[in-house]
Amino acid sequence: MAKATDTQVGGSHYKTMAIEPAEYCEKNKLTMLESGIVKYVSRHRSKGGIEDIRKAAHCLELLIQFQYPEEK
Repeated sequence: MAKATDTQVGGSHYKTMAIEPAEYCEKNKLTMLESGIVKYVSRHRSKGGIEDIRKAAHCLELLIQFQYPEEK
């Protein structure tokens, strides 16, 4: 039986990586925002370019707002 990690829906940009962002994030128990940062930074060269970097930056800003509200 095939595993979900054996396939990718909508492209192949994760299949060339040593470890897929989803597996890395799950194994390290990252939050949704932390996972988004990993995902966007990991794929920017092969998928979304500067838009993915901007998405990662937005996730970082949200993480700062929610986790460190007094320091902003």
